[in-house]
Amino acid sequence: MTGTGRTVGVEEELMLVGHDGAPIARAQDVIGSARPDDGPLEYELMEEQIETATPPRSSLEDIAAAIREGRAGAQAAAERHDARIAALATSPLALAGTTVGKLRYLLARAEFGLTAREQLTSGCHVHVSVADDAEGVAVLDRISPWLAPLLALSANSPYWMGDDSGYASFRSQVWARWHTAGPTRRFGSPEAYHDAVKSLVATGTILDEGMVYFDARLSARYPTVEIRVADVCLSADTATLLAALARALVETAARARDTPAPDVPVEILRTALWRAGRSGLKDDLVDPRTWRPAPAHDVVGALVAHVREALVDQGDLDTVTELLGGLWASGGGAARQRAWAAESDGDLAAVARRAAEATLA
Repeated sequence: MTGTGRTVGVEEELMLVGHDGAPIARAQDVIGSARPDDGPLEYELMEEQIETATPPRSSLEDIAAAIREGRAGAQAAAERHDARIAALATSPLALAGTTVGKLRYLLARAEFGLTAREQLTSGCHVHVSVADDAEGVAVLDRISPWLAPLLALSANSPYWMGDDSGYASFRSQVWARWHTAGPTRRFGSPEAYHDAVKSLVATGTILDEGMVYFDARLSARYPTVEIRVADVCLSADTATLLAALARALVETAARARDTPAPDVPVEILRTALWRAGRSGLKDDLVDPRTWRPAPAHDVVGALVAHVREALVDQGDLDTVTELLGGLWASGGGAARQRAWAAESDGDLAAVARRAAEATLA
């Protein structure tokens, strides 16, 4: 499966906020009354958020349109209950989230305590089609060095409980509290991957296979690799860029499956992810070519160079270049949120309101 045969689907977790910018617990109302033309809407752990999912699409133009349609449908559903959607990976305002009153979520809250109670965080998950589990595991073993730059590109959660966290993506810090979250070792075969998942479930420390929260994993529902490392992107353009780069990473890795996969220690991968969450696009990242610090612009350039052939074959290179230019000009989601806070004398409710507007821009 090469070039135009590889499809992409994008899942976005979106915050529900009131017109004052504060998160609002309306998920059951919004989803319960959703109409077919709102698109598929799903629950997340908290009542203050919902999830959209695009159908699998091949062309980047169609992927971009599906992301925007998903956001518009979610907004239409939210408006019926006096709420808005906001592509915020964490709430700028302090809030104790409300766990959705469904058995699985209530069990998670009881079992995992504060880790579950404080998981009002929103990510973006990109599903890229693969031929089978063998190709999927070959991809997982080869994309891990490049996941940290994807986090940096998406970073959109500088605020936590009403304070500036000092991070571009504090969601990545909160999410890392889950004991199955983060980067993984090299598996080598589908059997080794599935044995690892079964072993985690057998420990009894997670509810089920759905709680295997690897940064990239084989989807349990679809024939895809699911890349889960990113914050939900403030801009639909950034989400489109993320989808294009994720597909190109998968394609590049699949083409290299007959060559040895890099054997990078998990502790190095985890440290690179921490650096990406801390810095975003502002400062140095860890360069996957050397595992030494390098300016974010150089590391992102190295990512594009790494997947350039796949981008060219897919016809995505020009669009990716244009979208990257826009991202560098804006500074990304975290930088935009901080700029809005400065413009409003630290009014974080105003930040949330402007994020809601940017979500649909």
